Amino acid sequence: MGKLFVISAPSGTGKTTVIKKLLSDVPGLVLSVSSTTRNLRGSERDGSDYNFITKNEFEKMKGSGELLEWASVYGEFYGTPKGPVEKLLKEGKNVILDIDVQGARQVKKMFPDTTLIFLLPPSKEELIKRLTGRGTDKKDVLELRIKNAEKELAEKDFYDHQVVNDNIDNAVEKIAKIIEQRFNQRTNAPTHQRTKC
Repeated sequence: MGKLFVISAPSGTGKTTVIKKLLSDVPGLVLSVSSTTRNLRGSERDGSDYNFITKNEFEKMKGSGELLEWASVYGEFYGTPKGPVEKLLKEGKNVILDIDVQGARQVKKMFPDTTLIFLLPPSKEELIKRLTGRGTDKKDVLELRIKNAEKELAEKDFYDHQVVNDNIDNAVEKIAKIIEQRFNQRTNAPTHQRTKC
């Protein structure tokens, strides 16, 4: 049986880059593909980056209990289909969920054995600099992102592990070690060992 890992981080922390490198560096690790009601962006592909669905389809999945977790973000819905995750775990795969704090709390309730990892920016100032430097958001959206990032940072102590992303390679190495240690633990070993690195 595989293990379930959640990686959360405020927008602008470099989570997507870290997860992509983790998937290429760590054998037997797979990313669960979330479903969303938002439109495709740039080079995104349906079924690979996200399953892009309508709001009606999302509501049906939510109503029939098909979602492991879900959240509303900036007016759009995001959620993790339960079936594919359970199938991957049964196949012995270690599964990463790239979800926010709301979702992490829902998953932990359903799968208490889940390992929660929070990716931190080097500092709040650096995070604001990264978000501002993108130049893709209007002022009101940028302010909302910064406000939401502050809320998410306040939740970091709910997580089992906190990893600072001051350098991509270092952050990936630290998370890979957490995954390896967790996978090698016997099922009756304690799972709540909070660390910050």
